[in-house]
Amino acid sequence: MTKPLNVGLIGYGFMGRTHSNAYRKAPHFFDLPYEPVLKTVCGLEEDQAKAFAQKWGYESYTTNWKEVVEDDKIDIVDICVPNNVHAEIAIACAKAGKAICCEKPLALNVAQAQEMVDAVEAAGVPNLVSFNYRRVPAVTLAKQLIDEGRLGRIFHYRANFLQDWTISTDVPQGGDATWRLDVKAAGSGVTGDLLAHCIDTAMWHNGQIDAVCGMTETFVKERMHAETGKVESVGIDDACTFFCRFGNGSLGNFESTRYARGHKALYTFEINGEHASIAWDLHDLHRLSYFDHRDDSIVRGWRSVHVTDGDMPYMDKWWVPGLQIGYEHTFVHQVADFLEAMDKGETAGPTFRDALATQKVCEAVLTSAKTSQWQNITY
Repeated sequence: MTKPLNVGLIGYGFMGRTHSNAYRKAPHFFDLPYEPVLKTVCGLEEDQAKAFAQKWGYESYTTNWKEVVEDDKIDIVDICVPNNVHAEIAIACAKAGKAICCEKPLALNVAQAQEMVDAVEAAGVPNLVSFNYRRVPAVTLAKQLIDEGRLGRIFHYRANFLQDWTISTDVPQGGDATWRLDVKAAGSGVTGDLLAHCIDTAMWHNGQIDAVCGMTETFVKERMHAETGKVESVGIDDACTFFCRFGNGSLGNFESTRYARGHKALYTFEINGEHASIAWDLHDLHRLSYFDHRDDSIVRGWRSVHVTDGDMPYMDKWWVPGLQIGYEHTFVHQVADFLEAMDKGETAGPTFRDALATQKVCEAVLTSAKTSQWQNITY
């Protein structure tokens, strides 16, 4: 018999929508131990919070996040607000004994992320960070193939995440829509926003990153701030490229930019091993490209694996073979995994500690870019 699980959502933007949709859909497709109940949504503007609550079926709304945390009826708090307030809210949630789902990146910096890890581990509360791309079935299948040893020894891991939405100098920084360009709210630019996804997936696939060498660039040096109306210096990175060494001896190459014309959200990775290679593209997210050198030479070549069969990750919960799923379903999988793990007293990664490791890589990359030196990473 399922048990009710009261959800408090903090933030009603893009991620608030994806998470709300996931809580509503997960119990319809997964046999879960809990029935998520959309209890309270919190946002800065009362009229918007009220409208969001009505649209998504939350029982109440507030403009004070502390009311959500202090509400004894709330079981899990989902944090979908800018990065600069993650730590304060998450630490308060941990002290209140709440389960926590937090959007990525975990914090503004490593020191802040460490405080969050210490808080959730001291309190013993379930915690998860929303690196949702792990739960694309094709990406999960790639993890399965690697763990089965099909690729053999890994030599190379390369990934990129390309966008083009900030090229215009007229795009402001700060405010509800463009807080990702404000260093005070975001902490960093593409490194924490986009490359953090690539880094999390890479370390999940291929193990920890031991050393990095990076470079960054801010192409537009000044932008008007959406809240003050003043032209201010831009403190975030518009583009970042870094090399790295993994603990298993393989090499990595990562690139991200918001200045790649023609790309709205191009996230790709390719992994080369001694026996086989795999590749994936977010724009064709239900396919995994696979090459196996052990095939007979007359049929050897890249194959396109359509990840829709019932024996592939998550796909038995959806439609019939051949009918793919999309972006929104990664969050449904995330909710399902998190709730199932909570019921068993287990963890469903990435946890806050996993996200701390990603934060350390991001910070090392930014430090390397400033110093023009390789940076070693300790965990």
